[in-house]
Amino acid sequence: MMTPMTLRIAALSFLSLSLLPLGAQAADTEETPASTDSPVFEDLRQLVDAGKYDEALPALEQLDQQSPDNPDLLNLIGFSMRKTGKYADALVYYNKALGLNPMHLGANEYLGELYLETKQPDMAKARLDVLQKACGTCEEFEELQEKIKAYDARS
Repeated sequence: MMTPMTLRIAALSFLSLSLLPLGAQAADTEETPASTDSPVFEDLRQLVDAGKYDEALPALEQLDQQSPDNPDLLNLIGFSMRKTGKYADALVYYNKALGLNPMHLGANEYLGELYLETKQPDMAKARLDVLQKACGTCEEFEELQEKIKAYDARS
């Protein structure tokens, strides 16, 4: 049985995916130079890595206002939103990142994790398929694959 939150996320997933640009192609699956060259981005990533999501989110959102359309930043915001339990918001940010770069490894992995956390394993497996096409058996693929196996073992 789907909870109201799961239904909301499923509906948002459908709507968000339908808004992705048709024929969008990723130039690459690595972080964009704008991200790797930004000391502010790196400082915020370190906050997120330290689990200080609530502290990082306002600055991440401000950076997004200053430098919009950065899939790495959108992915980091989505990750922070998900870790603070804001699943619907996280979904929006992951889908924005994927709208800009459909093969973004982090966004695909973390979106798959969101789907597992909201009890949508089939959607998570679809993200795993995208990762396999994007990178073969890269770290992101292997991590999501392990989480799907663990989810299936618990179910």
